[in-house]
Amino acid sequence: MRKKSVLWAYLLLPVTTNAQQGLDEQINQNFQKATGWFVDAVFAEIPITDSVGLPWVLIVLIFGASFFTAYFRGINFTGFATSVRIIRGNYDGLETEDKTVDDSAKPQAEEQGEVSHFQALTAALSATVGLGNIAGVAIALSVGGPGATFWMILVGFLGMASKFVECTLGVKYREIDENGKVYGGPMYYLRKGLQDKGLGRLGKILAVVFSIMCIGGSFGGGNMFQVNQAFQLFQYVTGGEASFVQGYGWVFGLLMAILVAIVIIGGIKKIAKVTDKIVPAMVVLYVVAVLSVIGINYSAIPDAFSAIFKGAFTGEGVAGGFIGVLIQGFRRAAFSNEAGIGSASIAHSAVRTRFAASEGLVALLEPFIDTVVVCTMTALALIITGQVVIGVELSDSQGVVLTANALESAVSWFPFLLSFAVILFAFSSMISWSYYGYQAWSYLFGRSKNAEYIYKTVFCLFVIVGAAAGLEAVTDFSDAMIFSMLVPNMIGLFILVPQVRQELNRYYKAIKRVA
Repeated sequence: MRKKSVLWAYLLLPVTTNAQQGLDEQINQNFQKATGWFVDAVFAEIPITDSVGLPWVLIVLIFGASFFTAYFRGINFTGFATSVRIIRGNYDGLETEDKTVDDSAKPQAEEQGEVSHFQALTAALSATVGLGNIAGVAIALSVGGPGATFWMILVGFLGMASKFVECTLGVKYREIDENGKVYGGPMYYLRKGLQDKGLGRLGKILAVVFSIMCIGGSFGGGNMFQVNQAFQLFQYVTGGEASFVQGYGWVFGLLMAILVAIVIIGGIKKIAKVTDKIVPAMVVLYVVAVLSVIGINYSAIPDAFSAIFKGAFTGEGVAGGFIGVLIQGFRRAAFSNEAGIGSASIAHSAVRTRFAASEGLVALLEPFIDTVVVCTMTALALIITGQVVIGVELSDSQGVVLTANALESAVSWFPFLLSFAVILFAFSSMISWSYYGYQAWSYLFGRSKNAEYIYKTVFCLFVIVGAAAGLEAVTDFSDAMIFSMLVPNMIGLFILVPQVRQELNRYYKAIKRVA
């Protein structure tokens, strides 16, 4: 493949026929008129300086993560080793010990669930590790400079506490039917947990609001956006406008829809069996490629770290100054790992355990892997290969291309590897978000087979539409729905945080008995 210029990043646009492009633009305009107020409200910024604003959703996410970190005395760090031991199976014996020793928490009185700790972790990771780690990092660096990396890492660590809280509650308040099928997530801990606090009506309202937003987000950001960006990169590395797939996005979408359908029909058990293989493979694949780039340019590593730490407190780029760099790092990290949104607790609720806090501890590994490890490595690769173009705000497509250029600078065929990794990222995100959306759907419309098949059929149809079209307004709206999920979720987390502490103390007490 011939050498690509960085200018490709500014020229890459969704490729459609003229007729399709005109239709897309018309749909975009009409849809934006109807939903623009909602998108603007969710992503409204509070002015910090004359040129820099801080989205209010980011304030809520960062404040919540900081509060939970302080409340649990740095569980992000003190619980890290325990979470690794849980994944390794060191405490599996606690699930089968004499139940009469501890009957203090009836919801987990028996070991019930559908997947292992590792499978629950990979299912949740599959929804977060993706384009945010590739395109999002490039966008953050282009706006805030290398220093944004420092603040991404910090938010990654803080987000670990939010994931711990929401996933502990997800297991504590889950429901298990007569067939052993698990239903869990914010819908359930908002309704049941707040009812226990005498706030039943508020809990029901918040649960419904969360469910509606989750369904919308699953169709857009968790589906259409993922497949669309995967197709765009695949088309780019196979020749751009001269690619053999030009104009055949619907074929790409159809193939992806078939693969998604095969997996999601089997429910969380089938999803977990796929993600526990795909997630480690795709992360290793991507990390090896990035490490190769870093290794080949090892002499530039000290300068890269120097640029990160200097830029963190001085500031570069269009964001301007320290505040701008800080905000860019915060924004991309929070939007990448989704800590505080509540979505991950849906997957973690399906774990086999009778100790809710055990899965909360496992969940805190998510932001660490997603943001602290993968995002940082992407940033290093971009910085040391000179692919950081400060002062230009990029689209997601352009951000992916910059990362492809960084990989290509080391090995000419690495962009093909990146394309394959992005397709895996997109596929894994779609199957996990289909589960999130279905759980919210079943909460609103019941758990019948008809309701299940209707949702999954519609979801697969959106896969085809997402690959064939470039409906930016639709994906903007769905992203807004995803981040609006934090409102009901965060209210519930702050009210129910004492229950999380009880569960954590109970689990630590159980560990001491077998230590």
